[in-house]
Amino acid sequence: MPRRRRLQEFVGGGIRAAARVSPALGGALAYRAFFATSPRMPVREAEAALFHEARRASLRVRGRAIAVFEWGEGAPAVLLMHGWRGRATQFAPLMRELLAQGCRVVAFDAPGHGASPGRRADIRDWVDAAERLQASHGPFGVVVGHSFGALAALACARSAVPVPAVVSIAGATSPVAFVERFAHGLGLAGGVAEEMLVRLRRRLAVDEDEFARRYDAVRHPLPASTELLVAHDRGDRTMPCGEAVRLRGAHAGRSRLLLTEGCGHNRILASDRVLAAVGALVRGGLRSVDALAAEDEGATAATTNQASASQPEFPKAPSVPLMPPPNAAGSPAS
Repeated sequence: MPRRRRLQEFVGGGIRAAARVSPALGGALAYRAFFATSPRMPVREAEAALFHEARRASLRVRGRAIAVFEWGEGAPAVLLMHGWRGRATQFAPLMRELLAQGCRVVAFDAPGHGASPGRRADIRDWVDAAERLQASHGPFGVVVGHSFGALAALACARSAVPVPAVVSIAGATSPVAFVERFAHGLGLAGGVAEEMLVRLRRRLAVDEDEFARRYDAVRHPLPASTELLVAHDRGDRTMPCGEAVRLRGAHAGRSRLLLTEGCGHNRILASDRVLAAVGALVRGGLRSVDALAAEDEGATAATTNQASASQPEFPKAPSVPLMPPPNAAGSPAS
């Protein structure tokens, strides 16, 4: 069993034992574990060049300094928001795609992540960073978030960072999904997850209604003028793709859902299909995304027909659809 998995089992066992004595105690311990930011993700070899080439700055977010990175000089400006225990350089493949298109790319490491000091953080740090960067480095044409960063991107786009388009990669509809998946991963009972949510709302100083208003992108969708691209892997074991389907459904008519196969929760950041779709969105919005999907389907059909003519016995490879909104003709059932 991998070391990380053994540690998870050990922590989960301790929290489960405490929860049997007191769900409140179990919830308190799970809550502390949920907000742990270690271990930090290192800069990988393939990301090192971009990391060192960045124009670096420091920004104060909720009283703490964080590291800010910027590449390129062109337009539009694109803001990238990493996930929990992630870092800005995770977006290296997308950065290269956007820089090749002439964009200016801005990213940051949240408190306790990457090159930023600290040990604790919550969604307010991501949102506050985006708001401050909008003022100092914006306006942004697109905000792209991965995992927890996608949740934050949706939150800030509904408040003080109005943008034409948002990209959610392996994201979720609300913080509730992250809490429930964390509790599920440790084998904790539902009462523990509810205790964690009570503590989370207390930490954020909001009641249930305000919690939903700020952070639930299904109950409170993006502004009508904001387009949404949702990318998720069918086999994502960290955050099931049902969250992506719900998110797409809440933005019918102005969203597209791209489902990948075999990329998981993190490798999806390097998926050629995702990189191409995000690049198209940045160039020309969902209209360009749709044009890209049509070209891709045409190329797939031509390749399949050619192969069928020479090798009729060879089976057609399954395609990964770029789904239109639920009310469009021919869209799959949600």
